[in-house]
Amino acid sequence: MIKQKGNILDTKDKIKNYYQKLVEVKVNLGRNKFVSYTGKITSIYPALFTITPLSEYKGKTAFSYSEFMCGIVDIKEL
Repeated sequence: MIKQKGNILDTKDKIKNYYQKLVEVKVNLGRNKFVSYTGKITSIYPALFTITPLSEYKGKTAFSYSEFMCGIVDIKEL
């Protein structure tokens, strides 16, 4: 079972603190597969946020707050 890291309001505040800053994103694709890239959080919506990658990454760049809470997406400021 996936364990969450707090409540949704705290998660939204954390994401707002990263807005327009350079971040390192690590995405868990399952079965011990991870993708990492660098980008900026460019949009924040009520149910999700988008990250614009700085590289040629063609994968998913919009994530829900629940994905961040459950550890599927890990974001660290650079």
